[in-house]
Amino acid sequence: MFVEKAISPAEGDIPANFILATLHRAENTDNPERLAHIVEALNRIHHDHAPVVLPLHPRTRKIIVQHGLKLDVHLIEPVGYLEMIWLLDHSQLVLTDSGGVQKEAFFFGKACVTMRDQTEWVELVEAGVNELVGADREKIVGAVARNIGREVQDTEHLYGGGEAPQRIVNELVKGAMN
Repeated sequence: MFVEKAISPAEGDIPANFILATLHRAENTDNPERLAHIVEALNRIHHDHAPVVLPLHPRTRKIIVQHGLKLDVHLIEPVGYLEMIWLLDHSQLVLTDSGGVQKEAFFFGKACVTMRDQTEWVELVEAGVNELVGADREKIVGAVARNIGREVQDTEHLYGGGEAPQRIVNELVKGAMN
């Protein structure tokens, strides 16, 4: 609904054919080993596969500095919703630890690689449009290599295929008649 209102990030200079990444969950940022593995994977992906654009949360930036990690990707300041929509729409893959971004990637037809051990959107994993990789460097890089540029479609109508409201009304009416 907001695609037409989406705007490119104010910083501009977003590279072509980029991978959109987000990294902010405590399970990754508060564990130095997990964070180091993710940073290493992001750096490898950025240099070996495609530019990684990462709107970096200030808390995550602070923790990366505290641990002396070197993040060598295309960093931008945090973005608002309309800028995030633009990034999702123009990316060729989404790499995230966010819950909401996983689902938004699906709505934009983008494959998603999720750097978590579990997700609340299990139906996306079961449908093969989201791959869980935890914080394992090799799994992250491998999943990116498998999924980069892959478009996904809602062939299973996971969220009602746009007809959920009518289906709900039909069920309510059917239930009221019984």
